[in-house]
Amino acid sequence: MNASPKPLPRPRPLNGIRVLDLTNVLAGPFCTYQLVLMGAEVIKIEAPGTGDLARVLGADTGLSKALMGASFLAQNAGKKSVVLDLKSTAGKDTFLEMARTADVVVENFRPGVMTRLGLDQAVLREANPGLVYCAISGFGQEGPMRNAPAYDQIIQGLSGAMSITGDDDSAPLRVGYPVADSVGGMTAAFAVAAALVGRERTGEGAFLDVSMLDSTIATMGWVVSNYLIAGQTPTPMGNDNFTAAPSGAFATGDGLLNIAANKQEQFVALARVIGRDDMVDDPRFAEREARKDNRQALTHEIERSLVDRSAGEWEAALNAAGIPAGRVLGVPEALALEQVKGRELVQTLVSDDLPGGQLSVCLGGYRLNGQACTVASPPPVLGADTEALLAGLGREVEA
Repeated sequence: MNASPKPLPRPRPLNGIRVLDLTNVLAGPFCTYQLVLMGAEVIKIEAPGTGDLARVLGADTGLSKALMGASFLAQNAGKKSVVLDLKSTAGKDTFLEMARTADVVVENFRPGVMTRLGLDQAVLREANPGLVYCAISGFGQEGPMRNAPAYDQIIQGLSGAMSITGDDDSAPLRVGYPVADSVGGMTAAFAVAAALVGRERTGEGAFLDVSMLDSTIATMGWVVSNYLIAGQTPTPMGNDNFTAAPSGAFATGDGLLNIAANKQEQFVALARVIGRDDMVDDPRFAEREARKDNRQALTHEIERSLVDRSAGEWEAALNAAGIPAGRVLGVPEALALEQVKGRELVQTLVSDDLPGGQLSVCLGGYRLNGQACTVASPPPVLGADTEALLAGLGREVEA
């Protein structure tokens, strides 16, 4: 396999950190992909014959048949792949030996699976006291729901996220991408990085218990706070922002436009730019709370003026006046933005193992010392690194 010769920024915060990745599908692989981007060596430990379930998921059936599904390719670039049968004695012994050389183990099995394998955090941390062990699960390692199966949509429903997504006619509505998986993975990556910093100070590893349900609810801070502190039960509001008005999506002459005129001076500027100075003195709209109480009427008045120009034209005009505004784009349009391209969010890798010989992957949402955190290699073919890594341990590949 050949990767494009993109220079990698050095040093990265996690250079020299070895991660054993036992995870499947999205939450766990998303976590370990963030660690790759920050410089860690991530070794996927995969089951013989099948590997990560995401290898057969995605829109391209040809890739899925080749065990390189589009879903797998999304968050496994830069990793290595080792095939081990953790149900066999030889596989367990090999993994335990690998754990002695590792800094981090990440798994997203149901609680109890690693204990049944004889490879739980207590066993691994006894063999390697400095190990950071991160267990990602739907509901955490304890509690009455600990053994319940969990997928992203299940967590979205149980967390309350679906109940506030959509409007009166469409809610409850699933968020359009696996937000609970992604949030769970990002939470785990943050926890791992923090635990590694702590280890530098104490010399001790850690056991991290990451719950997707907890993680998702934790990101809903404002709506949760309104309920816990102010006694307001959150309700679905469609494209409107419950904290202010006008703040939401508005119809224009061509396309939808998000406007967030959350401050009084922004509302005044908006009225001026769209030629509706009269709204500033209208008692229905003059003050912040009045605008929220009369949100529907305010939207109607604003859209009467926006119909004269396209969303793109209004975006430019409003931003120039200091009013936050942006078109509502599709994914292809978003990826085509010069802003996105200029920050090198997407990297193209060359690989002989892929149809067409190349692959584009999305990187992290940050730059390090002025550079994008690129990856050194495409996602690995199942077991691509088994022989080399096991040879380094003086072991042979299982027959």
